[in-house]
Amino acid sequence: MPENTLLKPVKPVGIVGYGAYVPRYRIPAKEIARIWTGGKDSVPIKEKAVPGLDEDVATMSIEAARNALLRAPVNPQEIRAVWVGSESHPYAVKPTSTIVAEAIGAAPNVQAGDWEFACKAGTEAMVAAIGLVGSGMAHYAMAIGMDTAQGRPGDALEYTAGAGGAAYLLGPAEESLAVINATFSYVTDTPDFWRRPEQKYPQHGLRFTGEPAYFKHITEAGKTLMEASGTTAKDYRYAVFHQPNTKFPQRVAGILGFTKEQIAPGLLVPVIGNTYAGAAVIGLTAILDIAEPGDRILMVSFGSGAGSDAFDILVTEAIKERQGRAPKTQDYIARRTEIDYGTYVRFRDKLAK
Repeated sequence: MPENTLLKPVKPVGIVGYGAYVPRYRIPAKEIARIWTGGKDSVPIKEKAVPGLDEDVATMSIEAARNALLRAPVNPQEIRAVWVGSESHPYAVKPTSTIVAEAIGAAPNVQAGDWEFACKAGTEAMVAAIGLVGSGMAHYAMAIGMDTAQGRPGDALEYTAGAGGAAYLLGPAEESLAVINATFSYVTDTPDFWRRPEQKYPQHGLRFTGEPAYFKHITEAGKTLMEASGTTAKDYRYAVFHQPNTKFPQRVAGILGFTKEQIAPGLLVPVIGNTYAGAAVIGLTAILDIAEPGDRILMVSFGSGAGSDAFDILVTEAIKERQGRAPKTQDYIARRTEIDYGTYVRFRDKLAK
């Protein structure tokens, strides 16, 4: 292992505020199966979240960012960066981040930019925010991971591609509800999933997305971070991994030595689907909603192309007072309106014109 493997800021950094957002609309996976297989196939999840006609990555990011600010006693004008990671930005040429920065009151004296790295675009923004704050260039920086449901009609992705995500306000450790002890990133050129310009839906390498993509990168990132930190799975109260379906995160947890009980609170894919750039980060919000001071958390994201970001997080005393300031992730999950496939097609604009 090379020296200085872990990414650690010069100044300690942590999560000052966090917030989630999940659309209220849900389509059951069995409804999708009814259309494409007559309901004969087994379904990988229970249901998935679907954005309404007036929702996109920008509007959902604003909601999550506002929730993060409710948990953080911070003037938005003190935020020096707003970064949004997503696979489904509403514009090809126009940043989502400027819309969010304006809406939350952080503009105009702020750095803004959009991030892309498939499903780990959100954690990519978090690592950069840690660096910005940890270097002293900024006191606070906002990092968001958010996506809408993408999946070609009838494709396997359509069963699991959900919508939602989370926002994190990063700041000094002494103000934080959870300190980020260290991060580690592991990337290779592994083309397991892609979408060319002008293509509406992504393509994937079927089983190739498991090996050597998902499992290789998450296990290497998680294992290396723990080895460099001198920890094992037993040192963590909770863990959250990228969740494209229910089986992958459970399998990778077992490989790394974690129990089902450790990952259960953050395993949201059965009821909201795979939220792509929001998958790992929204799982962490569900854990923070119930965490106690002293709890240690491992989060490992995965993005096709391919790479993983691993985080070692320690919850502080400040968590108790801030958890109830904004809607909890489970509140958004419980707030649901079921829709049929026809409504889903209309909401997601799947009919060719």
